[in-house]
Amino acid sequence: MQYQKVEIAAVDTSTLRTLSEREVTDLLLKTKAGDRHARDKLIEGNLRLVLSVVQRFSSRNENPDDLFQVGCVGLIKAVDNFDVTQNVRFSTYAVPMILGEIRRFLRDNAPMRVSRSMKDLAYHAMQTKEALTNELGREATVDEIARALGTERKKVVIALEAVVDPISLYEPIGSDGGGDSLYVVDQVGSYNDEADWIEEITLREGMKKLTEREKNILYRRFMAGKTQMEVASELGISQAQVSRLEKTAVRRLKEG
Repeated sequence: MQYQKVEIAAVDTSTLRTLSEREVTDLLLKTKAGDRHARDKLIEGNLRLVLSVVQRFSSRNENPDDLFQVGCVGLIKAVDNFDVTQNVRFSTYAVPMILGEIRRFLRDNAPMRVSRSMKDLAYHAMQTKEALTNELGREATVDEIARALGTERKKVVIALEAVVDPISLYEPIGSDGGGDSLYVVDQVGSYNDEADWIEEITLREGMKKLTEREKNILYRRFMAGKTQMEVASELGISQAQVSRLEKTAVRRLKEG
């Protein structure tokens, strides 16, 4: 099978080989016997396994090199802790170890800590939203989700927003009605540095490149403080479409 060349963490992934089950078993036995060379070959022969796990996080705004290196730590732990006497395939044991290491890294390096109870409420809210949407044939509103969960609307909104990545102070949030764009920092502070003015001018120019629909979504999301579900319901489109349009708009602004 021909693999496309992709450089990740200074590794050419197209050159990574995959070990057969017999090779894995043989190398594991030698590793447990203290053969360091076999251990190195076992780790190298399973780097593609790490790559496959890292690709599950491709939708996140994370550096793949960092995730790959963290995943390798999980692989090494799997190699060192694997019990060859158990009737379990090494890959079956290693994948959860690699996933756990990456998730721990993401949790520990998250820009904002979210409590377990908040995450649980957000998870149940998303499940309920999907069930209600299928039942109603349209996007469920936050009020409907809150009623179904037997909780307050504001708690649902806070929970859903808590699991969304925070935005920069210089993200555009709408218009002041006179054609000029507004940014988050406009609502929380003033400019005292020349560099801030330069960045503001750059962002203002970037806003001119957005479509009216994109500007509308950014305004509703960041100026009006609505959730993606609320915006989707108001515009008659899906939450996935709102998310996609929002990300596209923000990316175009960052690209200038």
